[in-house]
Amino acid sequence: MGASCSTRFELPLTFHCHESPKLILRSKMATLLTRIRPLNTMRFLILAFLFLALQPLHAAGFHAATCEGVYPRHLQGICTNDKDAIYWCWTDFLVKTDTDGRVLKKVPVANHHGDLCFHDGRVYVATNLAKFNRPAGEADSWVYVYDADTLAELARHRVPELVHGAGGMAWRDGRFFIVGGLPPGADENYVYEYDASFRFQKRHTLASGYTLMGIQTVVQANGAWWFGCYGKPAVLLRADENLRFNGRWEFNASVGIAPISDGRFLIAQNTAVMGADGKTKQNQAKVLVARPDEKAGFLIEKP
Repeated sequence: MGASCSTRFELPLTFHCHESPKLILRSKMATLLTRIRPLNTMRFLILAFLFLALQPLHAAGFHAATCEGVYPRHLQGICTNDKDAIYWCWTDFLVKTDTDGRVLKKVPVANHHGDLCFHDGRVYVATNLAKFNRPAGEADSWVYVYDADTLAELARHRVPELVHGAGGMAWRDGRFFIVGGLPPGADENYVYEYDASFRFQKRHTLASGYTLMGIQTVVQANGAWWFGCYGKPAVLLRADENLRFNGRWEFNASVGIAPISDGRFLIAQNTAVMGADGKTKQNQAKVLVARPDEKAGFLIEKP
């Protein structure tokens, strides 16, 4: 069939053979734009502004994310700066990422750095330089302190009261609370309270029953204390704000738990992967968003 000398589009535009389609299109579009009422244009601009303005807020909020990179040892804990950064402790590496998991800072640290907490521009990490879960006298328990921006080491504090090894810590109302290992046969866990200068105040007893290797992670939020423990299956413990034990579930928060907004939490998950050489085991981790649940301990939200 022969070609027609005129081409029509859905818009009321007609191009003739002797005219330039590009020039005609520009002219017709300009005419259409002048017919848009100013009110509609203003509405469009307002909606566009609101959409663009909300994008940085969403990007900065905490959400499900994967920590960039692989690490030789597994994740021990996480915390946030309550604003725009996540801190990940990988036993012998300390990593700071943005809320999407992109690495901002990464430093090697002494083995064994455990769970951590943020307070007043600093990151505090429960650390044991000797043996865990042994009789008293075989641990070497410390708190290492880092600048939250640069991850430069600022101080070290002995916490010898953690006789089975310091493994995790939290900050609440001007005090530090530290948890750690537990030898087999024990039927309760312990939380050690210190003032802001790491002067020992009190040992709290949790009537939790035995948990494998004690308590790994700890956080306080919304009137409750939460403790992540190893086990097959892993165990989640809860206590009221006065550290009176009141809940136990089969839920894994043993490698990281951190409160965020609206009563929600970040729950960390560690995955063993094969290294680039195809032989060496490496580790990756991610955080998921969860809400407390009386039946399950926590329920993971869909990303």
